[in-house]
Amino acid sequence: MNRSIQIMAMASEQRLTILKLLGAPQKHFCHQQSADPLEFGVCMTLIAEALAIAQPSASRHLAIIREAGFIKVRKHLKWSYCKRDEVAISEYLNWLARELSSGA
Repeated sequence: MNRSIQIMAMASEQRLTILKLLGAPQKHFCHQQSADPLEFGVCMTLIAEALAIAQPSASRHLAIIREAGFIKVRKHLKWSYCKRDEVAISEYLNWLARELSSGA
């Protein structure tokens, strides 16, 4: 995985907020009726609404997070649903901890 992209993804407060919200989708997106947010993911439109930003801005943030490997996107009909990739996030955090403690 490209660490530069991952660092860039984590360097934005809005992208961190998206990852936090997606970490507890049943809490933050329980009103999603089209699919179970925990099992299927969260509709991009609801993510934009949660951040109070325009859909194109949300889509750009989500594209960066996806490129970093921190979310998976699943399309269903005309909507796209996002779900955190817990393994990828954990691997990144472990890498970061090793880098910070290496004393380079």
